[in-house]
Amino acid sequence: MSENRLKYETSPYLLQHKDNPVHWWAWGPEALAEAKRTGKPILLSVGYAACHWCHVMAHESFEDAATAEVMNSLFINIKVDREERPDIDAIYMGALHRLGEQGGWPLTMFLDSEAKPFWGGTYFPRESRYGRPAFVTVLLRIAEAYQNQPDNVRKNTEALLASLKDDAVTQSRGNVPGPDVRDLVQRIARAVDREHGGLSGAPKFPQWNIFWLLWRGAIRFNEQTAKDAVVTTLRHICQGGIYDHLGGGFARYSVDERWLVPHFEKMLYDNALLIDLMTEVWRETQEPLFATRIAETVAWLEREMIGEAGGFAASLDADSEGEEGKFYVWSAAEIVEILGAEDAEFFGRIYGVTPNGNFEGHTILNRLDSLALLSDAEEERLLEMRARLLSRRALRIRPGWDDKILADWNGLMIAALSRAAVVFENPEWLALAERAFTCITTKLSAGGDRLFHSYRDGLAKAPATASDYANMTWAALRLFGATQSETYLAQAQRWAEVLDRHYWDGEGGGYFTAADDTTDVVVRLKTAMDDAVPSANAIQLSNLIVLNALTGESRYDDRARELTRAFAGAEARSPTGHCGLIAAELDLDRLVQVAVIGAGDDRLATVLRHISLPGDVEFIAATAAPLNSQSALGDKSSIGGRSTAYVCTGPTCSAPLHEPDEFLERLRAARGETRDATFR
Repeated sequence: MSENRLKYETSPYLLQHKDNPVHWWAWGPEALAEAKRTGKPILLSVGYAACHWCHVMAHESFEDAATAEVMNSLFINIKVDREERPDIDAIYMGALHRLGEQGGWPLTMFLDSEAKPFWGGTYFPRESRYGRPAFVTVLLRIAEAYQNQPDNVRKNTEALLASLKDDAVTQSRGNVPGPDVRDLVQRIARAVDREHGGLSGAPKFPQWNIFWLLWRGAIRFNEQTAKDAVVTTLRHICQGGIYDHLGGGFARYSVDERWLVPHFEKMLYDNALLIDLMTEVWRETQEPLFATRIAETVAWLEREMIGEAGGFAASLDADSEGEEGKFYVWSAAEIVEILGAEDAEFFGRIYGVTPNGNFEGHTILNRLDSLALLSDAEEERLLEMRARLLSRRALRIRPGWDDKILADWNGLMIAALSRAAVVFENPEWLALAERAFTCITTKLSAGGDRLFHSYRDGLAKAPATASDYANMTWAALRLFGATQSETYLAQAQRWAEVLDRHYWDGEGGGYFTAADDTTDVVVRLKTAMDDAVPSANAIQLSNLIVLNALTGESRYDDRARELTRAFAGAEARSPTGHCGLIAAELDLDRLVQVAVIGAGDDRLATVLRHISLPGDVEFIAATAAPLNSQSALGDKSSIGGRSTAYVCTGPTCSAPLHEPDEFLERLRAARGETRDATFR
């Protein structure tokens, strides 16, 4: 008997569709077996809980009995949460791109009964509009083609799969030269909007990979234009409507070039990567705005995004009460009612509140008209006003909360918090990171050192991807740097072993997205291309470089160089598409390791916290004993009972340093600078 089987799932996105009249299946062996048994094509619909246009298509089509009847009679209908199965999403999104279509969600793909793709699109309206055909029209045409043109369908599936497999075959470096990184950084910096930041045009995304490379290049090559591009971008993101000025946290992207109007969903990964980038930029600039936004975002994380067992939840929806952004926007009358006329006038002038609003008759709070912070007294006054507005907002119907715990996104946040905790000397942030790490290693354990990808409602599920291991390895290494606990270093090494055993391409090099024992994928993808999140290969390259430095084991260096050779051809063809990988490669032959050992004189630790050293390995140890590490720093200790610093570039270390000025000068030399240094 046919039924909607999504009621048996734990994913909040799938559960959103459990009452649809569509006979949905979740992705899995039962659904694929049913397609083979019936010979019907598969209609694959991929989305996620915070996706606005996914909700629109659901309301228009999947909740409509007549549309559902067509779907049920002609197709095996499978729903996938892209966050729960990113490996499945990547395969069929890749197929859509090869059909010449622009990607996005909802992803609507048509597969043969063996799950091989032959055609697809994204959002289809119930009735023809936006230049798109009506969804039922598409369904009827696809079903007819599948029935009457089997040769064409087969040719499409063969061509698409062959193209996907070809992308997973990469050539070794051979004579392929690497990119001129300085030139690439200069070219990207010129493409940044000088007035508003971000890449020129709209929409605008934070694009961590690009701005991380720009920052790394700014530091390595002393490129002021690149540095200005990153700082300008972060200032506008921090003061734009993309930031939630009442509750903290950043939305996924801005639909306009000014960062004013966000797509209101908040994703864990964006906030993790922005915390990490802002922490590094703050070290160089000490700009109070960045420190404030980091602290507010961590407060939001702790208040609203802690899921089961201390792990971090995935996202907050853009919609509430069926309207995008309704939870976040204000009318001028509401502001007056809550704050009173005098305070409302002051607040409205700072946050752009007007009678007509800036978004569909309402106001998205922002400070884009004046990016600088005000006096301490004025900021305190605004803080009190924001608290009153936040209390009133808490009475509204909240957006949907996707509280599943994802290993890869948690890895990004744990890594960011671990570094921020050290830089801002906040042990509570470190405790938050360690608690989430424990959640992943216990609740998402698949036995031994294997992980599941997702956890919710007491159930861990979905096979782990390469990003789960790479990002959690990054988290473990950052926690090792923050705590000097061997437990974290040992776990990082064990996860590196899992990646090598189950994900490494023994023929072409590099890591596949899916493991060798993930049985429900039609092709194993392999890529180092940038996405909204950094690729597993880029993150793991950085991890391997650090592991080699910390352990002295050359196998990590060998594997790192194999990885760079594997993607050299792809990198040469599209350097701007591999910014994350190129940024990691900067450390391949000149990783900087720094230690401040011994208590009593905090001036050296202050120097280290106030200079950007992206990609480095850092230790600040209060004890005078040698560091517990096999790295170049492993035998270093406090000298003469004084706080002592060491700077190592590769295997070469400085003499013991005791004075802040000489320490700063040595750090600047290590990162590529030669100018005189004075610490104040």
